[in-house]
Amino acid sequence: MLRNFFKVALRNIIRQKSYVFINIAGLAIGIASSIVIILFVVNELSYDKFNAKHKQIYRVYLDGKIGESEIKGAWTASPTAKALKNEIPEVIEAVRMDNWDEAILKIEDRSYVEQHFMLADSAFFEIFSIPLIQGDPKTALAAPHNLVLTRSAAKKYFGNEDPIGKHIYVNSDTTFYSVTGIMEDVPDNAHFEFNVLGSFATHHRANDGQWLSNSFNTYLLLRDDASYSDVETKIKPILEKYIGPQLQQAIGVSVEEWLSAGNRYGLYLQPLDDIHLNPEIQHSLKPSNDIKYVYIFSVVALLIIVVAIINYMNLATARSIKRAKEVGLRKVTGSSKGQLIGLFLFESVILSFLSLILALVLVHLTLPLVNQITRLNLSFDLFSNWIILPGLLFLTILIGIIAGSYPSFVLSSFKPVSVISGLYKGSRKSLLRSVLVVFQFCISVIIILGTIIIYRQINYMLNKDLGFDKEQLMVIKRAGALGNYNKIKIFQEEIGKYPGVLASTNSTAVPGHPNNNNGFMIDGRSASDQTVLMNVNWVDYDFLDTYGMKMKEGRFLSKEFPSDSISVIINESAVRKFGFASPLSERFVQPAETPEERIKLNIIGVVENFHYQSLHEDIYPHVFIRKPESWNWGGYVTVRLAPGDIKTTIRNIEKTWKDFAPSDPIQYVFMDEDFENMYREEIRTSNISLGFAVLSILIACLGLFGLTSYASEQRTKEIGIRKVLGSAVSGVIVLLTREIFLLVSIATLLAWPVTYLIMKNWLQNFHYRISLSVWEFLLSFVLAIMIAMLTVIYRAYIAARSNPAVALKYE
Repeated sequence: MLRNFFKVALRNIIRQKSYVFINIAGLAIGIASSIVIILFVVNELSYDKFNAKHKQIYRVYLDGKIGESEIKGAWTASPTAKALKNEIPEVIEAVRMDNWDEAILKIEDRSYVEQHFMLADSAFFEIFSIPLIQGDPKTALAAPHNLVLTRSAAKKYFGNEDPIGKHIYVNSDTTFYSVTGIMEDVPDNAHFEFNVLGSFATHHRANDGQWLSNSFNTYLLLRDDASYSDVETKIKPILEKYIGPQLQQAIGVSVEEWLSAGNRYGLYLQPLDDIHLNPEIQHSLKPSNDIKYVYIFSVVALLIIVVAIINYMNLATARSIKRAKEVGLRKVTGSSKGQLIGLFLFESVILSFLSLILALVLVHLTLPLVNQITRLNLSFDLFSNWIILPGLLFLTILIGIIAGSYPSFVLSSFKPVSVISGLYKGSRKSLLRSVLVVFQFCISVIIILGTIIIYRQINYMLNKDLGFDKEQLMVIKRAGALGNYNKIKIFQEEIGKYPGVLASTNSTAVPGHPNNNNGFMIDGRSASDQTVLMNVNWVDYDFLDTYGMKMKEGRFLSKEFPSDSISVIINESAVRKFGFASPLSERFVQPAETPEERIKLNIIGVVENFHYQSLHEDIYPHVFIRKPESWNWGGYVTVRLAPGDIKTTIRNIEKTWKDFAPSDPIQYVFMDEDFENMYREEIRTSNISLGFAVLSILIACLGLFGLTSYASEQRTKEIGIRKVLGSAVSGVIVLLTREIFLLVSIATLLAWPVTYLIMKNWLQNFHYRISLSVWEFLLSFVLAIMIAMLTVIYRAYIAARSNPAVALKYE
């Protein structure tokens, strides 16, 4: 029986020709979209799942409030790991990690820029399940100046040589590092990335006891039977024990007094598998995504499948009159209703499998482009996991059954007498068909309108006035490679001789790359009342002019005033947050171990607010302090380039750098490109949304084309009569398209409030955001109508131009 079903179903499919192609194309696009989204979702949810060795791994994060400033990030003090391991029985192991981003590696006479360099304690290999190929996991990172290379890094730097025991100089460190181990590459689905892992014992703060400076990532491995909430409870007294004396020493108040003034300071635990999809906790490793994007894209993929299924239902029910006589004859010859339902469902499942084959081809061909657009590294292998193939087969059968269910019941319900005698003419208009078209285009309009709003927000972020001029700003990293403060100044003077260099400045931070927040007291207020956090940037005299910032009041740092060594400039946000009525008469007090060592800093100017980080965040209180000449902390050199022959200017700067630091490659970025990278998650979202919008519209248009073709075919005789009676081509086109115009208009009106609620919620992620206007809603309506009309008008035009004589012989 199954064999007969297959033969009959295949014969029926072949007979339907173009309608079969439309159905297969629509379902294939829907299935291919679902496969890609499933790959994306699996990729996001699989982050840090490679750590199969242990289940109880947590990252420590700081959640606090200092003055009016809230802070929530994975930053801890250097002694945190050791104290928690020694004093909490549930903690088996603890590891500190510090991300250095780029580093210069010098091997013999060769220099390399290593983009991903990190430091970690020796417990790293005990906590994380990344195998060590060569070396002892217990000792590889135990001593200062030890290095472990990934397999790829070892191949890159040493070729086929054995790297163990080889020497590498890192940055300007005069002591070489020894390679003590080779490890497997860090998995793509880890929340951190590095190619070279140095021993944390090398860090100059590895053994300091300063609890008030939080700069490092700390991870804990707990016993399998431990409760992390119990561990969090035990952390509180440890913090008070160590922070209390240092707080009293720095600002002269006890922990109790400080907390009673409304401040807050606590360490908490974040499960490892929560890190990648929780952007609320800031950190300095791989950017986190948001779990809601996983939900949104999953729903969108489901909706695209629904659109494809609706296509099938619409076309199958619309063509029911063509198959009415077949149904009647089968019933007369003894076929039951159940057998007919089974036959039509079997046809639908066969079409679904043909769609799956086409979908797999589409995924194979388009996945490289998808990876390029979305900046992901998705891969698809049918046999990489035992569940993939059965899952796809189940999904295909399910889609086939759902798509064919309603048409099967409609077709099998025809009465044999009516259809054989010719009394059954079918229905040109179907309420269900109209509802399905409306629902189909409603989904498409939601995706179109959402994409328009996302693009507007991204365009707003990329083009908003940041409070400084980010164009033609070349930011040179690792200025310390030039030498001390004086050598950096000489370098600036040398490059300043080039006509393409308008200005330059040296600072410890630049927009997008801030220093840590530092605590200050306000002179004249009690420390318990007002300890404030500010983002500090130590700068030279030319910072303001190089960045094109503007003073609100007062002045910037100047060589003409020797007292500026103890003067500061703050931004408008600091004035507002700290309640300064007359900021130029206020002073900050820098905490120190004794009252005598505390320095009073005079506020001499207020700079207009500028965006130092992405527009997700509010503008934070900011303070500029003159960079001491005795410092060896190079920081950055920012160069303002003149428009014109920028390439020549860059070559000149590179040449001068080589004269000053011949063994250190120059590393630089352009400020505008660097800022754009802050929004890569939003740009990726917009690209994915645009792709979904195109796919959903394509599927809907395939359906509309099929429905219009069938409506034209069904009304061939009517069209012929109208033309004989003098109807113009335009009149026939209006006849065939007005219903589609009405249905798409209804769909758009229904989509608007849904999209408004969704996008209003999405925009809440940005502190600085666009306001939704009526224009993008009208644009979505115009686009939907244009796309729908362009799809159906061509088919309507062909029908309208047909020969009336041929049409009157039809039927």
